[in-house]
Amino acid sequence: MTVVALPRPPVSPHLEGALVSWGDPETECTVAIARPADDDSLWQAYLDGAERSYRGHGIGAAFDGDAVRRSGDTTLFWTMLDVRGKVIGGIRAIGPLTSPEDTHAVVEWEGQPAQPMVRKMIADRLPFGVVEMKSAWVTDDPGRSRRLTALLARSGCHMLAVLGIQFCVATCAHHVLARWRSSGGVVAPIPATPYPDERHRTKMMWWDRHTVASVAAPNQTAKIVTEMADIRRRRHDTSRHATVGS
Repeated sequence: MTVVALPRPPVSPHLEGALVSWGDPETECTVAIARPADDDSLWQAYLDGAERSYRGHGIGAAFDGDAVRRSGDTTLFWTMLDVRGKVIGGIRAIGPLTSPEDTHAVVEWEGQPAQPMVRKMIADRLPFGVVEMKSAWVTDDPGRSRRLTALLARSGCHMLAVLGIQFCVATCAHHVLARWRSSGGVVAPIPATPYPDERHRTKMMWWDRHTVASVAAPNQTAKIVTEMADIRRRRHDTSRHATVGS
């Protein structure tokens, strides 16, 4: 029997409503960065996927999609879409922050001796611009998970490029620290917190726009440099055209 390989649908480089979008050939995904108000259906698909993922991993209490939507604290969200346009992973950004109290990290260390250290690390970086990344998830697909999580790990770098700020902060479960380190994240010297419950040990991580490429894993460095430069170029071109046309 002859097996005929069907052609794959093309990876779309552009998504209507997104601030920035591009095709990633390695994962066969479209990456889109958008504001919630600009694409409500994409925003809802991200929230629904996050809820399913968190429930599936037994930590449903750590994410409430309705509460996130009501809070209005999400500045931008980052998604991966497969060749059929289905959202298969994402993360959201809060900021640029104006106070340590704007972050969920302060909540996660509530009642812990290290909470003042969390506040100080955030406060010290506020003048340079800080965005907090939250609610990361990716589809459970054993055949693709390694490539998808590598792309997701670079999302903080993408947000730094879009917003033009220096620092990104996130809190991560101990078992996924290596994934986030691969994109230039540095674990803060702060004791872990038992969040969302005693089964977990959550750590704080930082990305510095000026150093991410130098501390990232070798297989991520070139992608980080190229993608951040491309995002900056696209945002510059968009701003220039908007000014000319105004």
